[in-house]
Amino acid sequence: MVALDSPTDPVDATDALYATDNYRAGTLIGRYARAALGNRPPKIATLDLFPGHPVGAQRHNGFLEGFGLPAPPASSNTLGRPPQVVCMADSYGDQTRGQTGMENCLQKNPDINVVYTINEPTAAGAYTALKAAGKEKGVVLVSVDGGCQGVRDVATGQIAATAQQYPIKMAELGVAAGAGFIKTGKRPSGYTDTGVALIAARPVAGVESRDVATGLELCFGRK
Repeated sequence: MVALDSPTDPVDATDALYATDNYRAGTLIGRYARAALGNRPPKIATLDLFPGHPVGAQRHNGFLEGFGLPAPPASSNTLGRPPQVVCMADSYGDQTRGQTGMENCLQKNPDINVVYTINEPTAAGAYTALKAAGKEKGVVLVSVDGGCQGVRDVATGQIAATAQQYPIKMAELGVAAGAGFIKTGKRPSGYTDTGVALIAARPVAGVESRDVATGLELCFGRK
């Protein structure tokens, strides 16, 4: 038995896992956000998944580490909250909840200048709230997934950068593992990292990224 994209709980319930290194995905957008913010003191909002989910924790904590802030290790399901994080909200990966979470965060602290989002639908909701408040120009909004719509949102400037994962590769490797087991009886095992890359319309110094055209060539979802 293999798992794709997300580990089971417990992890050893499956023979193998083919998935993104979600901590690294978070680290990439954290590094980008830190560089893009420049010398401004960070006031960060995080729009997360929901408590206790390993993927949500890995992306959140990876973002903190990439930004240069104290973070729990990749193995932790606890979300770090250094003082620079002025608001946290659970979005469940949903656009409407992302908008509501961003609205609530702006009420708590209207000076937010960095927004981390668990995925691109959440980022779209956050952008809607920021634009309605007239604050979309001064905020660095970053996300994870690299779906085709998300990459288009990078192209239009709604999202500053996103960490692109490759679910088609996950599926291909999972099918190949199953076929190999049928043919040879050899069970797949362990974790296979299926890759992640930063997609940004505006590169920043010291942070490796790919452009929007490359992101659109490699994205998943409706082209």
